[in-house]
Amino acid sequence: MKLLGSLTSPFVRKARIALAEKRIEYTFEQDDPWKEDSRVPDANPLGKVPVLVLDDDSTLFDSRVIVEFLDSVSPISRLIPSNNREKIEVKRWEALADGVLDAAVAVVMERRRPAKQKSEATIKRQLDKIERGLAVMARDLGEKPWCTGNALTLADIACGVALGYLDFRHGSFEWRVLHANLAKLAAKLAERASFADTLPREAPAPAPTPRKKR
Repeated sequence: MKLLGSLTSPFVRKARIALAEKRIEYTFEQDDPWKEDSRVPDANPLGKVPVLVLDDDSTLFDSRVIVEFLDSVSPISRLIPSNNREKIEVKRWEALADGVLDAAVAVVMERRRPAKQKSEATIKRQLDKIERGLAVMARDLGEKPWCTGNALTLADIACGVALGYLDFRHGSFEWRVLHANLAKLAAKLAERASFADTLPREAPAPAPTPRKKR
């Protein structure tokens, strides 16, 4: 089993955390879908990561599909409850956290546009989504130790990944001050090897090619 993705993508990180929690062996192949020589479009026609390449060379894409598949192939550390009502609650948390991520990524992309093309209205709209999303996450978490149930689930993974991405790309966003309960959850998740080992980071620059002596 092979996972294609980048070190900065929060959706790739979600899949990597699930793989670690499920103790599933795999190969991680770094690939930036924004680069011209990326092999991602060959595996996913949408040109997005993560992509999970199975042993028969078939592929799965979209982190939600990948994580649900992973949870079904191993009974270790079930991340999605079998009870339908509890499952829907976990998936709702995932949808909310992924929505916060979508907005956070949109802000990053908009800010990278040339000054004349950049839309401050678009940025504000996306930031408003993040603020509303975090407020609902904090409200629904309340004083509970986990987002749902009595142990780690996909809800906590999705929430933790979203908060981690805000730290990575939106360091000035003081979500810990606004939502102390989310900060407490994030601190607890940070102690898990699956989270610590997948912290987002920029890929190292390639080493310069040494010049040949003449």
